[in-house]
Amino acid sequence: MTNKAFRDDLRKAYDLNAQQRDSGATEDWKIQERAKVLSMLQREDKRSLLEIGAGPGRDSRFFQDQGFDVVCIDLSPEMVRLCRKKKLNARVMDMTDLQFSANSFDAVYALNSLLHLTKAELPAVLNKISEIMKPSGLFYLGIYGGYEFEGVWEDDKYVPKRFFSYYSDDHTLQLVTTVFDILSFYPVMTSRQANLHFQSLILRKRNK
Repeated sequence: MTNKAFRDDLRKAYDLNAQQRDSGATEDWKIQERAKVLSMLQREDKRSLLEIGAGPGRDSRFFQDQGFDVVCIDLSPEMVRLCRKKKLNARVMDMTDLQFSANSFDAVYALNSLLHLTKAELPAVLNKISEIMKPSGLFYLGIYGGYEFEGVWEDDKYVPKRFFSYYSDDHTLQLVTTVFDILSFYPVMTSRQANLHFQSLILRKRNK
């Protein structure tokens, strides 16, 4: 299956499940992650934020309500529609083609979105994220991982089934340090698969 076919299936899956994701409860650990990011953004007086893979926009709306200038993007037109219902500046956009100028944002927030990239695509996307961030910008990256995997998740309940890439902790750290400085990294144990955990990273744009 080609990258385009993976992406087309991903768009369809999230379009079909947009309402369900909008109405479901946010897990406590995700609320804690968001609060941690908010605290750091406020401490450094960051004002503009891009969310990549915003879904129905609940996190973007949270940051907008806290006074941030938020732009959010998602591959799914239905997700973007729900974002706009929340009065968000939302755009349909593929994260492999981020259409923003250099130095556009103080911060970037990506919770469980970059894991839908192929392993070949991720390095270029990380570099583009750095490019669109202002000097000393902050990047929150949250992805599931803990072991190596790339492919369609056969146990996925979504139709079509979604594509995922997972990395070991060491591999994730190796990839991000080619572009960013690591401010924090830790695993979050969730109720997912036994060998899978959440990788929480706060990164800083590296001064050149």
